[in-house]
Amino acid sequence: MLPWYQHIPFFSIVLMMIAGIFTSIVHRGRAALAVHLCAVSAVLAGNAALFANIVPAGETFTYNLGIVGHPFGNELVCGPLEVTLALTFLTVMALCVLGGYKGIFEDIEPEKQNLYFVMCDLIMASLLAMVYTNDAFTAYVFIEINTISACALVMAKDSGATLVATIRYLMMSLLGSGMFLMGLTLLYHITGHLLIIDIHEQVVHLAETGSYLLPLTVVMGLMTLGLCLKSALFPFHTWLPDAHGSATTSSSAILSGLVLKGYIVLLIKCIFSIFGEHIFRSFHVGDALLVMGVAAMVYGSVKAMGETHIKRMIAYSSVAQIGYIYLGFGLGGEAAAAAAIYQILVHAFTKPLLFVCAGELAEASGHRKQMYYLRGAGHRAKLAGIGFTVGGLSMIGLPLLGGFAVKFFLADAALSGSWRMWVALGALAVSSVLNALYYLPAIIQIWTIREHGADDLPQLPAVKPGAAVAVSIVLLAVGGILLGVFCTPVGDLISTGLSLL
Repeated sequence: MLPWYQHIPFFSIVLMMIAGIFTSIVHRGRAALAVHLCAVSAVLAGNAALFANIVPAGETFTYNLGIVGHPFGNELVCGPLEVTLALTFLTVMALCVLGGYKGIFEDIEPEKQNLYFVMCDLIMASLLAMVYTNDAFTAYVFIEINTISACALVMAKDSGATLVATIRYLMMSLLGSGMFLMGLTLLYHITGHLLIIDIHEQVVHLAETGSYLLPLTVVMGLMTLGLCLKSALFPFHTWLPDAHGSATTSSSAILSGLVLKGYIVLLIKCIFSIFGEHIFRSFHVGDALLVMGVAAMVYGSVKAMGETHIKRMIAYSSVAQIGYIYLGFGLGGEAAAAAAIYQILVHAFTKPLLFVCAGELAEASGHRKQMYYLRGAGHRAKLAGIGFTVGGLSMIGLPLLGGFAVKFFLADAALSGSWRMWVALGALAVSSVLNALYYLPAIIQIWTIREHGADDLPQLPAVKPGAAVAVSIVLLAVGGILLGVFCTPVGDLISTGLSLL
């Protein structure tokens, strides 16, 4: 008889999928929102209980699905890292929807609003499945569910710009999915297994005997490149600014804070659970990730400096921040990988915070998103201004904020004496300076007081956020601050979970 808490990962995925089915028949948008939030809250409570039961003991377990056992059945696996990621994604999903709910009901036609929350349910189910699955093909299935649902979130705001952005996103994402599937097909042909633990045993055996080295190289390249495409790593990022710039606020927050992270979680499984970190590095795939990560950090920041549209600026910042994650994977070693995972957590809280606050600041500026029109918006929407300031300073790397902890962990992991150290430290220094060069002017702009008649900008009234938006901004900001203050225990938790993969 299994302990009760070991059933939670399975029922979490199933409950979110059932919520999606039920939401589709609830025709009122606000009722669908209530169903979605109730489902997320219930699953969040279950995963919090799971966290409390397994993390103190450092426990990890495998859960068999159905009556067919290993090695032919399907499995879920759960440990400290998996449940931490699940808790983060569930919390951020709820806060993204709360923070952007006004935009959902303003930008989306009433008869389609319930379908928006169906897509949110499916995205949450797919993220949980990608976190917990121990089956490579199951991961691919939920990759596709995640992709289609994310496309629907982008195009939910029915306009020409969102349709074009969705088509570009769909083309790039399906290309990545196809590459991942081709790699997985070859891997199945070589190893004869789909369960991750069995694949790993066969890969280790093949690497030791020197068999199928070229096919293994192709498999690693296809699966890694496919996930890089889907997670918008430079130079595969071109769809991201348009998708963020044209979508409604909650869609931008979910896409940046959550959707991209699911694919990176799968990459973590590929590196540490499928291939093994040592084998992955021996094929020099990590060196390619290091180069692309550094390029993303610099290119994304440079492009953000030239943007005058606040949401596109934040989107290019996401390109740079994704580069930090891949820098950690490229450096190699558990310390660098733990720093990369820490960046996943920090980015999951901070980037939705910036998008939600940007939406409020734009609303306080007559729904205009150009930086010129946002002058003084922080005084008209004070809570959003404070939240944007906290998020921007975190991205720059101010001490006691999550962004500083990430840069500290990455720099510490880079101090190995190899050539990667100089590349990583240089990239971190340059990127931090560039981050300051576009976030500080934006922060100054929103807090600059406009004098009546001094320019052609109209005087606009103050805007008070609704209770849901206020809760979202406060909790997202608190999450980013806590990740900066309690970086040592959270970092230890990540390292413990990583060692159990």
